[in-house]
Amino acid sequence: MAAALCLRGAARSLLGRGRRQCAGRVSLAAVCSRSMASKTPVGFVGLGNMGNPMAKNLMKHGYPLIIYDVFPEACKDFQDVGQVMASPADVAEKADRIITMLPTSLNAIEVYTGPNGILRKVKKGSLLIDSSTIDPSVSKELAKEVEKMGALFMDAPVSGGVGAARAGNLTFMVGGPEQEFAAAKELLGCMGSNVVYCGAVGTGEAAKICNNMLLGISMIGTAEAMNLGIRLGLDPKLLAKILNMSSGRCWSSDTYNPVPGVMDGVPSANNYQGGFGTTLMAKDLGLAQASATSTKSPILLGGLTHQIYRMMCAKGYSQKDFSSVFQFLREDENF
Repeated sequence: MAAALCLRGAARSLLGRGRRQCAGRVSLAAVCSRSMASKTPVGFVGLGNMGNPMAKNLMKHGYPLIIYDVFPEACKDFQDVGQVMASPADVAEKADRIITMLPTSLNAIEVYTGPNGILRKVKKGSLLIDSSTIDPSVSKELAKEVEKMGALFMDAPVSGGVGAARAGNLTFMVGGPEQEFAAAKELLGCMGSNVVYCGAVGTGEAAKICNNMLLGISMIGTAEAMNLGIRLGLDPKLLAKILNMSSGRCWSSDTYNPVPGVMDGVPSANNYQGGFGTTLMAKDLGLAQASATSTKSPILLGGLTHQIYRMMCAKGYSQKDFSSVFQFLREDENF
């Protein structure tokens, strides 16, 4: 952990990177249908594109929130209905159940162990749930540090994207002591329709890394198939319809199609804005690559997918949704 913690300085400079802006301000008071007086507050750190709707769903289920984000403007949606704190440490001082949703391993290290981190003021017996997608080894090391403080750490990364976060239909992959799973599920079930116990700390991250590697591969495959069909003269909507009733069907084709004009309500219909950023996909694929190296697991397609998304980041796609790989493939000068 000492080696990881020496990255704090770098983490501070990176804390804002990869973060996404929150959705437009809404009145939470109008949608919180239950009284929050009978439930104990929950801490929430990290209110980006995913964290914002996740926190709102907790409030809709009656949980008062004590919140923090490195960007003060990210807290605007909660100023009238939650307590906004000045640091993660202050959140830990007020709440004994905390959920974190952060972009990278460095961000997680800083939020938990930094000078103003959660462990500075964490209460004994606190339940700390990290829903970030980070290196499984970092989750394990954070769990050890949390345990020294008499608290409990569980990793619970999510799948489903921003749409599922807003609808409360996320899938959570949970790693930690099995006897504590029910306590975690009580909160996670307010934000997701599937809460799956995976095993010891780090196994939730392992499941998420494998899922996102497959997602990246399938998105590139879908984009290549759609691009080829269009260049062969097929109407994109017709081709998508055929793929989705045939053996090529996958989430990237039937739920998150990368071709503009094929589907409404997805990033490709909005100039690839919102959703899951290319930078974050490249980061997750890097985690898969590192895990594959450490376990001597061949990931030929996963490695190539990682290279493609890194190339996209270098060519101006870093802030676009990862489905913009279709646009990247369409531009001949990229190849």
